[in-house]
Amino acid sequence: MQNCQKLFRVVPLIGNNSRCISTTAPLDGKRNFRKFMVPNKRGTRVVKEAQKTLANPPVPIDKRGVRDTGINIDGKYVEIPERIPELIVPDLTDCKLKPYVSYKSPDVVQSEFTSLDLFNAIYSKKIIEDFKEGKLNKDGSPVNPSNDELLTADEALIRARKTGSDIF
Repeated sequence: MQNCQKLFRVVPLIGNNSRCISTTAPLDGKRNFRKFMVPNKRGTRVVKEAQKTLANPPVPIDKRGVRDTGINIDGKYVEIPERIPELIVPDLTDCKLKPYVSYKSPDVVQSEFTSLDLFNAIYSKKIIEDFKEGKLNKDGSPVNPSNDELLTADEALIRARKTGSDIF
């Protein structure tokens, strides 16, 4: 230590700052790689081959939450068409809207869509036609009801909660 002091003279700077030289590395060449999560990148070639071929590999493959679209049967992977996600995208060939909406466009003010608006949109047209043509019974029910008019309250609620309705 005395030799180091003779070679490098420590000169105090203005204030409490000083320069010094360390003769030992604090980490001794070691780094902390635990914070760098690298799934499916570690392991020898033997481990990688075992992951591909064995049904229960010693180190499982990290799929990051993605579900398989098939199953392994006797060592062969079989695709199941029902498990493949299907994206239903509308055809927008004749759409007048453009992908960009300017900030200068006017604000659209629309009132709340009420049950009366829904009734007028679906049932009122047929009721008016049935009244004009005289196709109503004495109690006001239609002689030839449509499929929508035959629904009970529970059936209508179930149909409204189905996937693909306007609620979702």
